[in-house]
Amino acid sequence: MAFQAFMLHFPTPTLLSHSAAMKLTCTQADLNTHLSLVSRVVPPRPSHPILANVLLIADGDTQRVKLTGFDLSLGVQTSFAAEVETGGTLTLPAKLFGDIVSRLPEGPLTLETSEEQVATLTALSGHYQVRGISAEDYPSLPLLEEGDVAMLPVEALLEGLRGSLFSTSADEAKQVLTGVHLTVEPESMEFAATDGHRLAVVQTTNAGGADGEAALKTGFDVTVPGKALRELERMVQMHPATESIAIRFDQGQLIVEWEHQRLTSRLLEGQYPNYRQLIPRQFSRQITVERRAIASALERIAVLADQKNNIVKMMLDSAQQSLTLSVDAPDVGSGRETVPAQISGEDLEIAFNVRYLLDGLKVFNSTEVQLQCNTATSPCILTPLGGTKMTYLVMPVQVRS
Repeated sequence: MAFQAFMLHFPTPTLLSHSAAMKLTCTQADLNTHLSLVSRVVPPRPSHPILANVLLIADGDTQRVKLTGFDLSLGVQTSFAAEVETGGTLTLPAKLFGDIVSRLPEGPLTLETSEEQVATLTALSGHYQVRGISAEDYPSLPLLEEGDVAMLPVEALLEGLRGSLFSTSADEAKQVLTGVHLTVEPESMEFAATDGHRLAVVQTTNAGGADGEAALKTGFDVTVPGKALRELERMVQMHPATESIAIRFDQGQLIVEWEHQRLTSRLLEGQYPNYRQLIPRQFSRQITVERRAIASALERIAVLADQKNNIVKMMLDSAQQSLTLSVDAPDVGSGRETVPAQISGEDLEIAFNVRYLLDGLKVFNSTEVQLQCNTATSPCILTPLGGTKMTYLVMPVQVRS
């Protein structure tokens, strides 16, 4: 029923050819690369059999092959150049087809389909046949005729995703926290993500469109599923855009387009927490430390912390100007490391989940990092010095003496 309702809302597209017969030649590398991209969004347990397939469209006019994967919430579409002798459409089982293509040797491949919906894939090593399903019932990706549009700089977009995605929640019960809250203004962008224990906020510049395109006139804010943004990050890294990416949203949908790539996603509903009020404005203690030094020490001490409860204690020693990390895991062992630091404020012992600290330090792109805190039970703020404009809030863990 859900599938039928969706089909009424997003009608089936007008395809290039209703005949399943087609013939094309491409390279194994191209087919495998683009197939792996769209297959990632194909659901493992689809609500309708055709959603387990990828849609393949061969266009003789443009000499390109378009592939689409869709789970009714998240859709990915990509295309690549090929020698299309006869155009046509067909859907093929994503996992089976992908497993075959990925194992074929590098070199040219010929894909030919019959009117019985059977695709024959011929490579240097031999040939394989895969039974498909007619493309007539494959749902179309959403199209936005109207709605807000922004041209976002690629580098700023990737910077924001890298610094926020790791803080999203994996708990589907708190669905709005599984996404990244994106605020776009005419000259700036802000990415925020929290799982209730930590908060990452990244601010980047928004220079507007490239190549003379107009900059965004009014701001907007939306919450985008983390899964969709991880796929977007992967797609942009594999198929970089020139300078900017077009983002459109309306009626609960987000569409991202550049060159021959397209991603669509439903937006997350619900009020995102007012995260800005969680960030303290004043601090009584401030620590500056070399990022690699503290990250390396935490990596080593995490070996023992993982055996118990992931908790690491941190002792601020202003007299010695040092930061001591320690783990005590009864019945397993203990560890202790000291790294030099610049400390202002009184001594303090504070404890954290070691994984939360490492997650933040790994995405920082600076030589030094600054830690600011007030008490052993109030939020601690980590920021990279001279790198990305990022605020990373981590809640301490209360440890019994």
